[in-house]
Amino acid sequence: MLTRKQHELLLFIDKHLRETGFSPSFEEMKEALDLKSKSGIHRLISALEERGFLARRHHRARALEVVRLPGDATPPLLSPVLVSDSASPQPGDAAFAPNVIRGDFSPRLSGVRAASDAGAIALPLYGRIAAGLPIEALRDTGAEIEVPLAMLGGGDHYALEVAGDSMVEAGILDGDTVIIRRGEGAENGQIVVALIDEMEVTLKRLRRRGNTIALEPANIRHETRIFPGERVKVQGRLVGLLRRY
Repeated sequence: MLTRKQHELLLFIDKHLRETGFSPSFEEMKEALDLKSKSGIHRLISALEERGFLARRHHRARALEVVRLPGDATPPLLSPVLVSDSASPQPGDAAFAPNVIRGDFSPRLSGVRAASDAGAIALPLYGRIAAGLPIEALRDTGAEIEVPLAMLGGGDHYALEVAGDSMVEAGILDGDTVIIRRGEGAENGQIVVALIDEMEVTLKRLRRRGNTIALEPANIRHETRIFPGERVKVQGRLVGLLRRY
């Protein structure tokens, strides 16, 4: 069963493919569905992939393929193409080494240039997050950064620029851009964005110890901070990393 927006998007993509021979851009899909954000289109596409209605060929621009339409009796010919962090080493693993996408991933101001094809998506770039001492809670600056879709699985994502060196032993350096899957859940050992006392935010490894939460750095020069559980809220977990040279 598809939602109304999922159904509308699938029919729009199918119509566009039949008329032009290639899939529509994220901007075209956003306008067709009257959505305010391209991240909403990404979530709809991911949902359609999971349900076997769409397939996406990574490493090719604007390469969406309609596998079937609602009401088709024929089962999907292709498996949904999803790249998930669950099949690779996790941030909580002892030997975790993040996959780094190298290149010039300069932040784009919203509206200046957005992701123009299905090979990338513009994620909100909220600002700098301390990987050393916590900083004031981040606010949406309106900036965006283009991220390869191959780095993302399902769910809502956002990007943060790292400031500090407290996570260097986890392969996260000052100036890196981390990709965060939004959510309040995280397992012990995973690297998370933690909101402290509703006003400070930091990137650390999470450890639950009874009724307390420890936020561990990955640098022996920094100390672990321990808080009562009610003072810490998880705002997302690390799923990817970008690095500029």
